[in-house]
Amino acid sequence: MAPGGKSAPTNAAALTPIEAQALVERALATELRTVQDPAHPMRYLLHKTSPRLTTTKEILETRDGDVARLVALFDRPLSEAEEQQEQARLDGLLSDPGRQRHRKQSEEGDMGIVLRLLRMLPKAYLYQYAGSGTGPQGNVEKFTFRPNSNFSPPDLESQALTAMTGEIWIDAAQERVVRLEGHLQQDTNYGWGILGKLDKGGWIVIEQADAGGGQWRIARFKMRMDLRVLFKTRNIDTAEEMTRYEPVPLGINYKQAIQMLRAGSGGMPAQPGR
Repeated sequence: MAPGGKSAPTNAAALTPIEAQALVERALATELRTVQDPAHPMRYLLHKTSPRLTTTKEILETRDGDVARLVALFDRPLSEAEEQQEQARLDGLLSDPGRQRHRKQSEEGDMGIVLRLLRMLPKAYLYQYAGSGTGPQGNVEKFTFRPNSNFSPPDLESQALTAMTGEIWIDAAQERVVRLEGHLQQDTNYGWGILGKLDKGGWIVIEQADAGGGQWRIARFKMRMDLRVLFKTRNIDTAEEMTRYEPVPLGINYKQAIQMLRAGSGGMPAQPGR
């Protein structure tokens, strides 16, 4: 199924396996290059839902890491008490720079994992052309992928790659990944060896698009996984939607970002996705 729900018609001029692999590798190389580009910070709305909580946050990217302001709970504006609590949290952030440094370190750690996995994707899977379709921004090419038996994961974090199959959609003109969907075909170790496992049946979907000015950003992220650690199972069931991207000045710090967030949403709605 193509992004936006449109079926992919069969393309008579199918790509050969070598051509398919080459296009996927070029697109993944573009993603790897651009994800490390700090020169185009953005401000956007993040709408996140899980079985227990729905939040809307305005996010602003800075040289000191992302800064967030909570603007809605369960798709309703914050109450007076909730707004006071959020303002107190921002005051605490302003008075304790160490908290922002800790957040940036956490972001950098997460980014390190993303970069390692992106570098592995071209060799971790075999890609097969599966037709063309129409995405939100034009023509896309669809590929299925399956584990490459010659790939040996270098660490436990990448072990899950050997158990996942799925689909990847690419805007061939821009050589950008439009959609990636993966499904775990078997239980797999993750992070904690025999003490941590991801159960078969979990899945992940990532969609991205041009947010303006040729800057591609993630638009939707969904994940459902069962993670077993020791004798406990953690059910991960989350959906995120990122909207209303707009550029912000390069080089602003987190304190300036808080001032900008407090000054208003710049015309952006308080409750996205409604």
